[in-house]
Parts: sequence; structure tokens; C-alpha cells
Amino acid sequence: MFKTSLVGRCAAVLGLTVLVAGLAFAGAHGGPSVSSDEALQKLMDGNKRYCENQMTGTKLCDLATRSGLAKSQKPYAIILSCSDSRVPPEIIFDKGLGEIFVVRVAGNIPDPIVLGSIEYAVEHLGSPLIMVLGHERCGAVTATVGAAGKPEGNVGAILKTIAPAIKNASKNCDACKGESKCKETKKDEYVECAINANLKSVTASLTKKSPVLKHMAEQGKVKIVAAKYDLDDGIVSLFK
Repeated sequence: MFKTSLVGRCAAVLGLTVLVAGLAFAGAHGGPSVSSDEALQKLMDGNKRYCENQMTGTKLCDLATRSGLAKSQKPYAIILSCSDSRVPPEIIFDKGLGEIFVVRVAGNIPDPIVLGSIEYAVEHLGSPLIMVLGHERCGAVTATVGAAGKPEGNVGAILKTIAPAIKNASKNCDACKGESKCKETKKDEYVECAINANLKSVTASLTKKSPVLKHMAEQGKVKIVAAKYDLDDGIVSLFK
């Protein structure tokens, strides 16, 4: 009887262990914890706190949070942003550990490695939102606008990638209407129009260059938005 009872208890413990493990696995690989709209609202709420100097994100950088994230992560948003030192997404959106999956590269250029990183976060981490984040007075776009001849080297590769997107930036630029030489007469305004053009082009290219993201977007499993950061007031504005 003792052996039978012991076997029964062991079987029960084993069954409970398998059940808990199964639930944990399902939680790690299941659907997103929040919707894309909720994820976007979390970002915008965080930016509001940042602008008002009421930041709370550091509370999610403590030992308990770090320990809880040691074996898994489930960020609710992916942010493709410029490498500019003045635009760190974790700070301007007031986020702590494990909340956002950030990919940073000069000019927000979505090369294959960047796209693969984003695809990973969407497919394997379940992030429901992708934000392409540009910023005011972007150095990469400014350099592209002012580039003379054919840029060479690794930096040149960045400028060559951005150039097609901003080739006709003045066409949709309010500041350039009626200005035949807007690039020269209103350089600052032209650069901002070029930054906007690059941002919109990058955002549209994600689903064009990635069948995975295209499929996920069509299935409603991920939402893609474009936004721009103002260096002066810290506000992030969404593009329509």
C-alpha cells in the first residue's frame, strides 16, 4: 500500500510539473500581452511623462525586474530608430527593461540584418507593434542632402541608401511650394522635408522588403507606424 501511495503521489507531482511547464511554455510563445493600439498608447504615455519630467521607467530596471527577465522576454513594441545619441528610445518613451525591442541604425535604414532583427521580434517574441522613429535634424539625412558627387566608403553606403527616398522631397514639402531652388533658399526646411520623406519611405519599405512582415501585417498580427521626435521639446508625433 505504501508503494502504491508513493507512486500515486509521484505521478500527481509529475503531472502538475508537466502542466505548469506547459502553461509557462504557452505563455512564452502565445499571443501578445497587449494589442498594437495598447502598445502604441503605452509608448505615447511614456513620452508624455518624459516631456513633463515625470519619468517612472527606472522602476523597471531594478533587481526584481532583471531577475524576472533573465530567461525570457516579451517586449510589446519594436522601435527602429536612428543611432543619434540624443534619441534613445528607452529614455524618450520612459521604458524599463523588457518593454521595447530597439533596433538602431543611422538614418533608420532597413537593411537585411535590421529586417531580420525586426522579424525575429515579431515572430518569436510576439511584439504587436513596429514604430519607425525618425527625428528632427537627422545627421544622416542632412549629410545625404549635402553630399556632392558619389559618396564612398561605409558612410557613403548609408547616404546612397537614403538618397532615392529624398530625391523628390520638395514635391510634397509645403515650405518648398513656389520655390524653384528650395534646397538652397530654404535649406533647413528642405532637410526636414527630406527627413519626413525618408521616414515614410522606410516605413512603407518594411512590408515591401519583408514577406514575413507583409504577411503578419495583413493578418493583423502587427501594426506598423511612423513617428518623429522633436529635439527641442522632446515630443514624439505620429505620422498619418
